[in-house]
Amino acid sequence: MKVRPFQHPSLSQSGPTVVMILEHSKPVDSLQKRGIRLATVPQVRGLPMSQDAKYNSHSKLNCVIGCLQAEQAGADEGLMLDPHGFVNTTNACNFFIVRKGEVWTSTGDYCMNGVTRQNIINLCRDNGIPVYEKNFSLVEAYGADEAFLTGTFGAQTPVSEIDGKPIGENGGRGPVLEKLQKLYADLVARNTR
Repeated sequence: MKVRPFQHPSLSQSGPTVVMILEHSKPVDSLQKRGIRLATVPQVRGLPMSQDAKYNSHSKLNCVIGCLQAEQAGADEGLMLDPHGFVNTTNACNFFIVRKGEVWTSTGDYCMNGVTRQNIINLCRDNGIPVYEKNFSLVEAYGADEAFLTGTFGAQTPVSEIDGKPIGENGGRGPVLEKLQKLYADLVARNTR
């Protein structure tokens, strides 16, 4: 509780408030078939001195704004660029593309380096799938053969279109994503017995 509605910690009368929302949810099966539609949004993932995107903090205003911008564009999620204009992540998940059998994701400098993201990178390395954490352009993402999102909740979800442009021949799905989904399911099964 605060004595006055200002930010300085000395105005707090008691310790921190912790709020937990426990929910059991299941991924939406139709998204695996239909794929996620992304719209590139003007809201960017910022520099660490403004709000370090590597921290899962309670201040996710830039992601909320990106989500609202995507909704206004008629998409499911917002594709966010980094401060230099390179493809980074979405407002809620990490983003990957596949080009000519290579898996690409952002450098990780401006996104939360999630557990599922790292597991996918590790699975690629352990199974001979070329994987690169690199800067890449929106045009390179438009020309991807496959694209997908990673997250704890949705695992790996195909991206069917970006800015109205279809991804690949099969709604963002393809042999690399299918192999990674199987490898990931096997990894989860081995670690949750």
